[in-house]
Amino acid sequence: MANHPSAAKRARQSEKRKLENRYYAKSTRSAVGKLRATTEKEQAVEMLPRVTSMLDKLARKNVIHKNKAANLKSGLHKHVKSL
Repeated sequence: MANHPSAAKRARQSEKRKLENRYYAKSTRSAVGKLRATTEKEQAVEMLPRVTSMLDKLARKNVIHKNKAANLKSGLHKHVKSL
């Protein structure tokens, strides 16, 4: 248990951020999976900017590493281009 009020507040904040980050990471993983499963080029081209934006946001908030986001985006672009 926290000994200082500031430490208790920090614990509350980190718990709240953890739940929020988990939600956004899971929704992004689902979006990436849907995009990879897509076989129609028009639909994939439409989804790509939204998924890319989601990955960039996770990298900006340090939920995932920026290089991981770049690798995922590269793979998604290759997938869409190959359709």
